[in-house]
Amino acid sequence: MTKDINNEPFIIKTKTLIDELKAVCAGYGLGNDGNEFKIISQIFLYKFLNDKFAYEVKQVKPELAEVEHWENELAKIPDTEYQMLRYQMSDSTAFLLPHQLIPNLFERQNEPDFAKTVDDTLMDIAATNNDLFAVKTEDGQKIRLFDRITEFVNSKRDAFAKALFNKLVIFNFENIMGEGFDFFSTIFEYLIKDYNSDAGGKYAEYYTPHAVSKIIANILVPEPMSNKTIYDPSAGSGTLLMNLAHAIGNDKCTVYSQDISQKSSNLLRLNLVLNNLVHSIENVIQGNTMTDPYHKKDGKLRQFDYIVSNPPFKLDFSDDVETLKKKENKDRFFAGVPNVPKKAKDKMAIYTLFLQHIMHSLDATGKAAIVVPTGFITAQSGIDKKIRQKLVGHKMLAGVVSMPSNIFATTGTNVSIVFLDKENKEDVVMIDASNLGTTVKDGKNQKTLLSEIEENRIINTFTKKEVEEDFSVVVKYDDIIAKNYSFSAGQYFEIKIEYVDLKPEEYSTKISDFENNLNELFNVSDKLEKEIKNNISSLKYE
Repeated sequence: MTKDINNEPFIIKTKTLIDELKAVCAGYGLGNDGNEFKIISQIFLYKFLNDKFAYEVKQVKPELAEVEHWENELAKIPDTEYQMLRYQMSDSTAFLLPHQLIPNLFERQNEPDFAKTVDDTLMDIAATNNDLFAVKTEDGQKIRLFDRITEFVNSKRDAFAKALFNKLVIFNFENIMGEGFDFFSTIFEYLIKDYNSDAGGKYAEYYTPHAVSKIIANILVPEPMSNKTIYDPSAGSGTLLMNLAHAIGNDKCTVYSQDISQKSSNLLRLNLVLNNLVHSIENVIQGNTMTDPYHKKDGKLRQFDYIVSNPPFKLDFSDDVETLKKKENKDRFFAGVPNVPKKAKDKMAIYTLFLQHIMHSLDATGKAAIVVPTGFITAQSGIDKKIRQKLVGHKMLAGVVSMPSNIFATTGTNVSIVFLDKENKEDVVMIDASNLGTTVKDGKNQKTLLSEIEENRIINTFTKKEVEEDFSVVVKYDDIIAKNYSFSAGQYFEIKIEYVDLKPEEYSTKISDFENNLNELFNVSDKLEKEIKNNISSLKYE
């Protein structure tokens, strides 16, 4: 049996657990409620941390694994010795006390005020592990790990808490703690699918399609590296960061992020926990990257080895324009701040701000990939062109991939991926992948799916700098200047004119056919002209 086949039962059981937790929420009036997201993500996280602790403590004390009710034996350990366990387990493990474990809470479900007991327990766990798991805001405030989740229910809180715990005890994560990215990324996507999907979920702005994430990660990191910093200034749920970290090696990179949304920062925290990147949670910042960039070093913006981003294309930043135009931001926003449309403030093209911020945040050998509206790659004026001119002038463009339409099901905007590389001083790769993919119906939307073969075709063509007719070109920086800084592959494709040898009689026949067709068209034109004149002359003033 292959590893994938062995994992399938665990994937099915985990998805079933998620479905049943959502069913509990729906049964207590929280279906499609904004608080359902908080309950599902937090109770699932609590379950995962509980089982991770159980797994780790049994590694330190193997005798516990031989006992059916191991949590009772754990409770017998003297307090001083118990506290030492914290330093014997991995650094990424939340530290729980015996009474905070799910089996022990489950046994207390018939006690009065069980909901309060559950909430108090979660708050205590959050307080104990705050240094390790807290997400920070731009002004240094810490966002705790858990809320008092049963308080989101208006009535029957004890019954609600009991229903949740009846689901939590059925399935155990301990046997799959050693699994890696592919397993847990599948689980994470399923966990948040109703809240954060490219099919139009409530938090769709935090989602980057798998194909885009895979292409970006594999082009940026063709082989594993070590000791790298990776950053996303509009991180969302972290799909791009997780794929990039996996390509580098989770233990060989440190993640940095910032996002204006608290919801997305909580999603990213959960993603980091599931993918064994707990050491990077301290670098997850909830805040406005454009007005208050958090990550700095020696008083200046921190620079990173790798940056990835799928920034919002258009958003209302009108209240922040004056701040963005301040003197201290002049170097960062070298091409300028986008105008605020008079009739539609929410159409402000702020992706140009993120692009400039990313260029400013790359270290001397840095690499980046940014998803942009395809209009950016050919715009003949304004901020867009100024950015392209600098990318070419400073020789930091690696290439551009124009993606198929509807690769994002929630937007009709065509997108391209711009790849930056501070060390790329020669050939630039441009790929037109707009004709790839299969269009499928996804709810009310059309969605284009790339096959694995098509994804690998893009990756290999870019990485190997291959030229393929009507698909890819490799150009010099001077070629781009000659084309007025166009980043569109199609403008560099060779135009082919086919010549056909004709015999004299074949030539005469073709010319005769052309003349006959023209005469027919002229006759039709004469009739239309007469009809129009007659109709005009018959018009009367009334």
